[in-house]
Amino acid sequence: QVQLVESGGGLVQPGGSLRLSCAASGIMFSTYRMDWYRQAPGKLRELVATVTRVYTTAYADSVKGRFTISRNNAMNTVYLQMNSLKPEDTAVYYCHLGGLGASYWGQGTQVTVSS
Repeated sequence: QVQLVESGGGLVQPGGSLRLSCAASGIMFSTYRMDWYRQAPGKLRELVATVTRVYTTAYADSVKGRFTISRNNAMNTVYLQMNSLKPEDTAVYYCHLGGLGASYWGQGTQVTVSS
């Protein structure tokens, strides 16, 4: 079956960096769009970044210039490089595989930005 496994979350000080990874299995990864979402306590889940199967990227305004999404199809992995982190970036981050009628979610990884 399809599995998405995130890693790389943790506690970081404001201004710091983290890199999230999401490894996919059980599906032809290169065929699909990959997204990163996040959900903060008491808030709706929001789309943070997306990368299509042809490597086109898009970002939420709140993270433009600070976050970079990338994918390695040979490794079936999508990444989210997060720089200049702010306390408001604190959330559970989820990877999502979509397109062609498919929709799968990872279990989420906690990112906490605090001094």
